[in-house]
Amino acid sequence: MRPVTDPAGRPGLAPVRGTAAQVLELLREWDAADHADPLLVETSGSTGDPKRVVLSRDAMRASADATHERLGGPGQWVLALPPTYVAGLQVLFRSVRAGSEPVVADCALGEAAAALTGERRYVSLVPTQLHRAVTDEPGSLARFDALLLGGAALDPRLRADAETAGGRVVTTYGMSETCGGCVYDGSPLDRVEVATTPDGRLRIRGPVLFEGYDARPDLTAEVLRDGWFETQDLGRVEDGRVEVLGRVDDVVVSGGVNVPTTAVARTVRAHPDVEAAEVVGVPDDHWGTAVVAVVVGAVGRDGLRDWVSREHPRAWAPQRVVHVEGLPLLPHGKVDRLAVQELARRGDERG
Repeated sequence: MRPVTDPAGRPGLAPVRGTAAQVLELLREWDAADHADPLLVETSGSTGDPKRVVLSRDAMRASADATHERLGGPGQWVLALPPTYVAGLQVLFRSVRAGSEPVVADCALGEAAAALTGERRYVSLVPTQLHRAVTDEPGSLARFDALLLGGAALDPRLRADAETAGGRVVTTYGMSETCGGCVYDGSPLDRVEVATTPDGRLRIRGPVLFEGYDARPDLTAEVLRDGWFETQDLGRVEDGRVEVLGRVDDVVVSGGVNVPTTAVARTVRAHPDVEAAEVVGVPDDHWGTAVVAVVVGAVGRDGLRDWVSREHPRAWAPQRVVHVEGLPLLPHGKVDRLAVQELARRGDERG
């Protein structure tokens, strides 16, 4: 079967388009076909221009099957994410590989969980969705054998709250180029290797890798080298455990000091008066780049600077704090970093 390329937006796999039911049916045909061309999945564009990622059937199968093996066996899934991005797409494809019927969560998570009939039960969420479930229906979390969490850093307090409610939380790291999550709770899936480049970026190889970017051989050549996919994420690998430190472009130079905003944001989120936060750099006449925390919560600038300075150099502490009612999100639930950047530029400083 050849995936349908349709600029008019009708259902197809090159690129992936359609409702959950439509995409599921296409994936069933794609998996069962004697021959199948790669599908195309678009990146979210959360940090820049979206790209079309070419994923072979072999890579998608390797990812889906390795996920089930890691979690304890095939099961039935709840789809709570858009089906056209890789995380939601993989929920549907894992369902195809498991021979199960997914439940589309067009209602509360608890109602979707109650509709599951499989022996093993799974769901893939972003932290915003988990926070909502912990707050509104914590009893639903224990109904799943695993709750996969990806798309953004998970606040340790939120994980602890979910696990207290009976949820088995599994954090995932990956991207469209790796058919979704390929590192679970710091441990790569079987047959996946993770190492670092000399400049500290994570690189990945294994059967889950993409074939390249559609119609962009220049971009493909920049990131696929000698069988390795070189990511834009900084990290370290020790004794087989992978720790993601943040994106290369999340390191800003403020007052002549390199500041990893991802690490600062992780500390800011741990403040007891902070519900959610992102940290970005914005142009500034004095600092060159000012470190700005965009925060949901009541903490003031001075208190937040003192809090960050307990764990990191004082030079890393945010020079400004912008208070918002909620962080801007993309359609699939990830934080919209470009919109956060704009909020930081426009926001008023508060002490």
